[in-house]
Amino acid sequence: MKTRLAILLLIIFLAVLPAFAGKYLLYVTIHILLLSMFSLGFNLLFGYTGLLSFGQAGFYAVGAYGCAKILLVYPSLLAGILGGVALAGVASLLLGFLCIRHTRIYFSMLTLSFGMMIFSLAWKWRDVTGGDDGLVGIPRAPLEIPGIFKISMAAMESYYYVVLGLSLLAIYLFQRIVRSPLGLTLQGIRDSETRSACVGVSVRKYRLLSFTIAGLYAGLAGALLPPLESTVTPSVAHWSYSAEPVMATLLGGIYTLAGPIVGSALFYLLKDIIVRFTEYWLICLGVIVVVLVMGFRGGVVSIFLKEGSRR
Repeated sequence: MKTRLAILLLIIFLAVLPAFAGKYLLYVTIHILLLSMFSLGFNLLFGYTGLLSFGQAGFYAVGAYGCAKILLVYPSLLAGILGGVALAGVASLLLGFLCIRHTRIYFSMLTLSFGMMIFSLAWKWRDVTGGDDGLVGIPRAPLEIPGIFKISMAAMESYYYVVLGLSLLAIYLFQRIVRSPLGLTLQGIRDSETRSACVGVSVRKYRLLSFTIAGLYAGLAGALLPPLESTVTPSVAHWSYSAEPVMATLLGGIYTLAGPIVGSALFYLLKDIIVRFTEYWLICLGVIVVVLVMGFRGGVVSIFLKEGSRR
């Protein structure tokens, strides 16, 4: 009961945030929501399926570039988001078919290799991606369904509500997935691949499904980036960008729904604060994250879970 009340209060707070917050706070909140969706997809793959991927930024970039290219040709926010997510889903399905044949370190290295392949394509394929300059002048197109409604996204507040709505939908769907027979099957594969196979579970099929869903989540987060920034560059496909959902999930706590969300907020806020004081912010951020992960083995969320269990 207390958990539901806390979630309801948080949703109400986020809903009324534009009424008293400035544009910068809305900008930070949008980035936290994007990282939360990115991390949720990674957590489905790692926390619930037991597969550690270092190439999720590749699907994030596919979603971002796909949305950007569509918006530059056909300025419709809905078409851009759906197109970016669809392209990321196709890419994750195709690459996942090759990656899930292996596990452990071999799987991780394959995902890293394919992720860097996408980074190289974004860097070299200048005719499509703009090369190292990226794509610029991406419009924040209106949200419309022809003949039904059309809402301008020129104001930051309007776009914030679009991102918030899609984030809440993504979180709800993630909860439904992990609590469904599919989620239980994925956890069974994580705990014991051999036992799952013995009871008739097609391990490769479910791993591919998990990999594709994780790619769709990454693609959704990526597709929402170009309308916010009006540009997209190859840096979003670099392997270092794949580390952000890894650190956010470990910081918040794996095996939980709230872990990636709480971890994303902590990670982005720490990064935003530290970068103001030193140019060596990566070192400072790394030390803080390592200390927190070592101090709270189950993530920050585990503190509240243990306290609730004790009571």
